[in-house]
Amino acid sequence: MSIKLGVPSKGRLMEKTFDWFAKRGITLSRTGSDREYAGAVEGVEGVDLVLLSAGEIPRELAAGRIHLGVTGTDLVHEKLPRWEQQVEELEPMGFGEADLILAVPQFWIDVDTLEDLDAVAAAFRRTHGHRLRIATKYHRLIREFLADAGVADYQLIDSQGATEGTVKNETAEMVADITSTGETLRANHLKILSDGLVLRSQATLWRSRMAKCTSEEKSALKTLMVKIDN
Repeated sequence: MSIKLGVPSKGRLMEKTFDWFAKRGITLSRTGSDREYAGAVEGVEGVDLVLLSAGEIPRELAAGRIHLGVTGTDLVHEKLPRWEQQVEELEPMGFGEADLILAVPQFWIDVDTLEDLDAVAAAFRRTHGHRLRIATKYHRLIREFLADAGVADYQLIDSQGATEGTVKNETAEMVADITSTGETLRANHLKILSDGLVLRSQATLWRSRMAKCTSEEKSALKTLMVKIDN
């Protein structure tokens, strides 16, 4: 048996993850065609590479089907209730940085804070007969954040892509999404609330608290972590 390391299967996140491990003397590589999610690990014995989508990795860690995984802080916090009981944060990796934020239309000149949003949301419901709509894919994190802020008159609209465009398309009044530069928000005439930072996220190496390890796997994991920490 081997330690299973889950890594994003494509794109810049995969490339940067491969580079991060390479700098620590561990070579990760895809094998086969781009459609085959197979990989190899060189530089440490007893570790198998599992290529998955970044969104699948939290679930696989929580199920104990992989021992280690690379994915964003935002995905772990969103997908795993009481995540601390299921996974351990080992190493922030210094790339994939993005902020989960709340943003409203720029022409809402009187809305700059969560307190302003609470007042506008209540007025919106009285005026329009339905709750103010927030487009997001981060339902758990946004509900918890707004509950802590005392904002209640809203509804979450699921958006799995092009979230910033939902306001222009009139399917939502505001958005809660990940941003790194803010350029897409500005292009869609949106502004971030001054106290609307929900979570700072980056690519992180996680260890599953649920995956069982044989003595050989524990030894391989220890060797891997020594290389990573040096």
